Amino acid sequence: MLSDVRAIAFDLDNTLWDVQPVLARAEAQLAAWLHEHCPGVVQRLSAEAMRRAREQLARREPHNAHDVTYLRVTALAAQLREHGYGEHLAQQAFAVFLAARNQVDIFPDVAPSLARLRRRYALASLSNGNADLGCIGLHHLFAVSLNARQIGAAKPERRCFERLAQELAVGPGQIAYVGDDPLLDVAAAREAGFLTVWMNRRSSSWPTELPAADLVVADCAQLAATLGA
Repeated sequence: MLSDVRAIAFDLDNTLWDVQPVLARAEAQLAAWLHEHCPGVVQRLSAEAMRRAREQLARREPHNAHDVTYLRVTALAAQLREHGYGEHLAQQAFAVFLAARNQVDIFPDVAPSLARLRRRYALASLSNGNADLGCIGLHHLFAVSLNARQIGAAKPERRCFERLAQELAVGPGQIAYVGDDPLLDVAAAREAGFLTVWMNRRSSSWPTELPAADLVVADCAQLAATLGA
């Protein structure tokens, strides 16, 4: 089946970089900015309380639940208003968060392997997050870059993958989707008719209740070597 592949699409967070330290730094820089400009917010609200507010907003507005940028800005604007600050500061605060969120440490295998794969395949990205490949420095390697906010839905919804195939102008069976999450990436891509690659960087065990991926690799270098790129 892999011989039919014409395009390879990648998840981003935890597939091309480790996202947990990135988000921790971004939250810390956001908190520092709020402490300087809106101290009343951070004095009264913990990071956990702010996270719960975003989750509650997502439940109240399920049509916006896919959009992590909207949830963060809108929830923060409400919290600023409640504590006597202007809602416009939410956009400034989010800009601080987003700049830090795009300061990622790309896994060392990623850039050289994508450059190799790009010679033979059209490359794409599909993410639920709000990482900016232009800021990160990988945009030039991808023919198509999509996220949940652009699509109006988040993985595992099938239309995310249908939009990806449409943008690539390639049939689902000719696209290999590469991701770290067994459910959101592998199972969802399989349901949409894609070939699937599990990026298992942590040597994790596969969930026994899910059908296995078509290919399992430890990193992008192994993927490129397996595909002969």
